[in-house]
Order: sequence, then C-alpha cells, then structure tokens
Amino acid sequence: MEKNSKIYVAGHRGMVGSAIVRELERQGYNNIITRTHKELDLCRQDDVEKFFAEEKPEYVFLAAAKVGGIVANQEALADFMYYNMMLEMNVIHSAWQNGCKKLEFLGSSCIYPRMAPQPMKESCLLTSELEKTNEAYALAKISGLKYCEFLNRQYGTDYISVMPTNLYGPNDNYHPTHSHVLPALIRRFHEAKAEGKKSVTCWGDGSPLREFLYVDDLADLCVFLMNNYSGNETVNAGTGKELSIKELTELVAKVIGYSGKIEWDDSKPNGTPRKLLDVSKAALLGWTYKTELEEGIRLSYEDFLNNPMRAER
Repeated sequence: MEKNSKIYVAGHRGMVGSAIVRELERQGYNNIITRTHKELDLCRQDDVEKFFAEEKPEYVFLAAAKVGGIVANQEALADFMYYNMMLEMNVIHSAWQNGCKKLEFLGSSCIYPRMAPQPMKESCLLTSELEKTNEAYALAKISGLKYCEFLNRQYGTDYISVMPTNLYGPNDNYHPTHSHVLPALIRRFHEAKAEGKKSVTCWGDGSPLREFLYVDDLADLCVFLMNNYSGNETVNAGTGKELSIKELTELVAKVIGYSGKIEWDDSKPNGTPRKLLDVSKAALLGWTYKTELEEGIRLSYEDFLNNPMRAER
C-alpha cells in the first residue's frame, strides 16, 4: 500500500476496525474511508455495490462482524449466521467486481475444530467437528475465508485471511452477558469491587485454556500482512501463549484490585477445552506480538473506566 492509497476499513467503530484505523494513521496512511452502519448497511447488497462502484477502494480491511460470547452465540444462532454471511459476501463480492487490489478478511480462531491438535495450525481447518456453542458464527467465517480463496483460484485476486485468537483492548464490548470472557471479567470484578461484594461467581469450572491477543497488536499484524503476505491459506494471529480461565480471573482481579473470593458455577458451559494457535507462520514472515497480557488488561481497564458508554452497554 502507498501512503495515499484509498483504503476502506469495514467495521471501523468496532474493536478490531478502530484498532486498524489507529494503526494505519500511526503509519502515515492518509486516505482512509469509513462508513457507519447508519450510513451503509453491509447486509444490503444493492447499497454495498453502490458504495464500491462510487468509492472504488484499492484496499479493504474487512473487520465488520456481528460478534458475542457464549450466551449471545447460543441465543442467536440464526442471526449470527445470517448477518455475518450476508455482510462478508456482499463486501468481498463487491470488492472483486470493482477491481480492489487487495482485501484482508478478519476471521476468528473458532473456525478450527473443537478437538483440533494443539497448537492449531492453519491446515487443520475443516478436519473435524466444530464447537457447537459458536458453530453458526464459525460456519459464516469459514465461508468468508473460503470465498476469498476461491476468488484467488478462479480469478487471480489477491485476497487474504487472518484468524485472530481471543482479542481484547480499547473499544471492547463490556456487556454483562453478551461480551467475551475477558471484558466480561473486567466489568464483573470492577462492579464487585465498587459494591464491596465478598465473592464473584464465574462461569464453568475455570479449566479451559485460552490465548489472548491485544487488539492493537492484531492491527499491527493486519497492516503488516497487507503489505507482506499473499496466499490462499489463512494466517493465525496470536501470542503462542495460553493460561487457564481460572488463572485469567485471578489476573483480572489482581489488576482491578479485587480481593474477594472467586467461585465457580459449573452448571454453565466451559466452551472449547483448549484453543491455542500455532503462530509459526506469522513468526516466519517476521512478525511477533508486543503486549504482554497483564499490561494489556491494565490498558483495557483504563479504557473501560474512561469510556462510560462502553461500560454501560
């Protein structure tokens, strides 16, 4: 990409999209175009086609998505599949129709099989059954990355896919039931501390292992890959490190300064037992993460405290 290349970031108000915009601006890119959902509903094909025909972006970062944690995924299976399938197909197809030089599709590590060998290599995609609690979202994301691959193979496009591990950071969703695990814990422990609660109850038994990547590190990788990688196989984005949910809750409690008891409700689902990504491909390309988890949680907590609207939703 040139510094004045026309770059469209889809989903610029979300956690990932806003981080990509920040990183592009930090690196001096000066022709970034965005649209809010009110200005452009990506699920409406005619509107998306009109936008691409008028704007003709040269590069596209497709970070728009309908996302949520275990509860949201289980309660709205059809919604998660429909909205994600529609918006990604509309954007990718219109980018191809209008001669976009390169598109980067943002997926999720939930695309990989529930019991995939650990750490999960990019090549394990579609080798066995998906995790049922987020199957609809995973199927939509798999369709998006496969559509990019098939356009490359059939039409010679240069469309790539990035699969991040669990993300966190500025502009996260802190909803008490519809957020992902780390922001949900930040809110729960913050409220427990503020209300003087003697204990906090967390879901499951604390045993699942998870990997977390600070969203600004992902944005750095996304821009790096747009400039340095082409290929049909997706690229994993993570740290290569994992910890148990129990260890995570203790770390969040430490950062927030909550000293009460942590209890577990094992009637609630754990989700996938382990989700560690193999990040050797990104490493071979010359990239590695920068932000350690404890520091990232501190930065996220600052964002939570300084963005009251984020904390309320």
